[in-house]
Amino acid sequence: MATLSFKKNYRCVPFLQQFYEGGAFVVSSDASFIACACGDSIKIVDSDTAAIRSTVEGGESEVFTALALSPNDKLLFSAGHSRQIRVWDLSTMKCVRSWKGHDGPVMGMACHLSGGLLATAGADRKVLVWDVDGGFCTHYFTGHKGVVSSILFHPDPSKQLLFSGSEDGNVRVWDLMSKKCIATLGHESTVTSFAISEDGWTLLSAGRDKVVNVWNLHNYTCKKTVLTYEVLEAVLVIHSSSDFASCVGSFSKKREETSVSPAIYFITVGERGVVRLWSSDSAVCLFEQKSSDVSNKMDEGNRGFTAAVLLPSNRGLLCVTADQQFIFYSPVKTSKDEMSLITSKRLIGYNEEIVDLKFLGDDEQFIAVATNVEHIRVYDVASKSCSYILAGHTDIVLCLDSCVSSSGSTLIVTGSKDNNVRLWEAESKTCIGVGVGHMGAVGAVAFSKKRRDFFVSGSSDRTLKVWSFDGLSEDAKPNNLKAKAIVAAHDKDINSIAVAPNDSLVCSGSQDRTACVWRLPDLVSVVVLRGHKRGIWSVEFSPVDQCVVTASGDKTIKIWAISDGSCLKTFESHMSSVLRASFLTRGTQLVSCGADGSVMLWTVKTEERIAVYDQHEDKVWALAVGKKTEMLATGGSDAAVNLWYDSTALDKEEALRKEEEGVLKGQELENAVSDADYTKAIQIAFELRRPHRLYVLFSELCSKNDSDNHVGKSLGALGKEEFRLLFEYLREWNTKPKLCHVAQFVLFRAFSVLPPTEITEIKGIGELLEGLIPYSQRHFSRIDRLVRSSFLLDYTLTGMSVIQPENDANDKPPADIIMKTGTADIKLSNEHTDEQNQTHNEPEDKAPSKKRKSKSKSSSKKKAKSVAYTEVAAS
Repeated sequence: MATLSFKKNYRCVPFLQQFYEGGAFVVSSDASFIACACGDSIKIVDSDTAAIRSTVEGGESEVFTALALSPNDKLLFSAGHSRQIRVWDLSTMKCVRSWKGHDGPVMGMACHLSGGLLATAGADRKVLVWDVDGGFCTHYFTGHKGVVSSILFHPDPSKQLLFSGSEDGNVRVWDLMSKKCIATLGHESTVTSFAISEDGWTLLSAGRDKVVNVWNLHNYTCKKTVLTYEVLEAVLVIHSSSDFASCVGSFSKKREETSVSPAIYFITVGERGVVRLWSSDSAVCLFEQKSSDVSNKMDEGNRGFTAAVLLPSNRGLLCVTADQQFIFYSPVKTSKDEMSLITSKRLIGYNEEIVDLKFLGDDEQFIAVATNVEHIRVYDVASKSCSYILAGHTDIVLCLDSCVSSSGSTLIVTGSKDNNVRLWEAESKTCIGVGVGHMGAVGAVAFSKKRRDFFVSGSSDRTLKVWSFDGLSEDAKPNNLKAKAIVAAHDKDINSIAVAPNDSLVCSGSQDRTACVWRLPDLVSVVVLRGHKRGIWSVEFSPVDQCVVTASGDKTIKIWAISDGSCLKTFESHMSSVLRASFLTRGTQLVSCGADGSVMLWTVKTEERIAVYDQHEDKVWALAVGKKTEMLATGGSDAAVNLWYDSTALDKEEALRKEEEGVLKGQELENAVSDADYTKAIQIAFELRRPHRLYVLFSELCSKNDSDNHVGKSLGALGKEEFRLLFEYLREWNTKPKLCHVAQFVLFRAFSVLPPTEITEIKGIGELLEGLIPYSQRHFSRIDRLVRSSFLLDYTLTGMSVIQPENDANDKPPADIIMKTGTADIKLSNEHTDEQNQTHNEPEDKAPSKKRKSKSKSSSKKKAKSVAYTEVAAS
């Protein structure tokens, strides 16, 4: 057998992220991205992969209620409860201008086709039009008696019309030229959506009064009222360039003989959660989806579709559901020349809390995810799209497991709060079996590992049940599963179940702080594992040894021997409850996740923690391990799912490559130093991150003649990132007295080279300067004390006559002591000349004290007097 290679590192790739919590959204003109309101931010989401391109931060407690895009998709307009209208540049993700106009939240926005005007509809019953560049109001419309919820510019720029719909049931038409309301069109309830015909002379309005009104814009009269019998949220006109146009061609051929005027085909969506196609001519439904793709169980008043958009470039129809799903539909023609809708893509904006997940099939191309809803969502790993939904439970799904049956089909078993277990077939996307019998919520399920003809379930009723696949048929209706064995296993809720690799044992973990091992198929007790101080959240058998791993709320992971129930190893490092633990690398490693949001990698033999990952923001409830690649998937309370790929081999290759590059760069650095090319040497030292080498280079430059120019030239070739590193190194050097002189000199030259505006743009400059200033003040204080102390030394040495006093060159002996005697005159002149020479030989910058000079004057005078009197006496 080949030597096992331990996994030393995993790389995280975000798989599912929260990007939409309901409310405002807007689609780009080419349908390449969607801007979605998500809490206090706006997420720019790729419409193909659901990846978040960028995020616009709106500020704390800002809830966005309306969004709009400019026609060229370069500007994003937003408004929220703060009543502030902001304009964002999507290239820089910065707010370029903002203003405040409404007295209440803005409920709707629309940008003119020219991009120069922005219309806003507010809860204050006003409709305002703004100049985008100037930020000032150009039109101020009042007249609505309720909250204005929808607004639309006429798509033809030559027709300066603006349409607004309100909760008062009225549609008002505003003339932008005359700044007046030219028509009021009535509904019986809130108007939710508008659409303009392709010729621009017909308006369709939909409302919650369950009708679509067709209006003639020539005389503003109602041409037709179409009864839809459902609360409508969107109405869309099918244009000739749309991919729906080819599919409705068969309908138009059947009716063109009886039709007087060309019919307008339009789509409606609403509370029923189905897409319907209508003709304005006959006012009848031409097409209706057979079944809804929206969850069956929704709260009253929060169900079905909430919005819809016809996408350009034949990309189909986008419908948004009340549970934050973006469903993309594509029209196709059937063999009978009829239209049908297929779901091309499904993006989930918000998954709520991820409670469990599993890889599906041997190729592991799909992931089944259980969230705080009553159905299972199956995602494609490659496209990150929700491929299909398994709906059937009547309450929240708490757990799931998957396996590949002996026939090769992928099976999924789920347990729910409705006290039932369900068996699903992934290929047919249908439920093939239902197990009824538990008296509490089913919190744990596990498939057989070897025979794969049974599964075990555990419930809050504290019992274990073994369910057999016997008797399953291919009927359309689900079969009733039979329990082969049942046992009262624990004193509290059962949280986890695991089946041994040979199907001989099953282990259950409970909130009663124990894990029990049972012999299959009769569920006979083998051993009880006691030792945890809190409830057990996860259990799993080792793939090679006779042992079990358990994860508990007491922040520990334990490995137990099945033979005698003794604890073999204990792993401690989590800061909170450990919620999942699984074996890796044939039982030689462990991976765990906990309520502290961390994922940890362990070595079983040494009990060593190899790596810690902190990619989740909340509890990590779910952990799945791929059987072939041992790829990991984690999900938690932050509504995010992350995929983890083993990067041990890649990291090793990258380390070798960096080592080779480091050797080459190091040789290049030595060559530059030998050639006295300090500018190049300093740049290479920055690339290699060698602060000590940098200090040596700067020290050599400081010791050279004309050091200012040399250091300035080297600093001038650095970029912003290098300057940031330089300031970090200077901060460290400045703390050491032996290195501070070079640090201060380089710092002085850096401030001379960089202008203040560029210094402030360096990342983290404030923190760096806070570390530089105190030590710089300490160094200057030390030098100041040293200079002051030197004066005391001078005074002491002068008093000890060690230093020869200095005399002023202008000092002269008094005139009355200069005798006419030649000898005395000559002696005085020679002595005065010697004093002048001594004064000129002293350095100018020595700065002697004034007291010393005054003392020199008096002493020279006394000496001159004594010499003069001596000569006189001698004569």
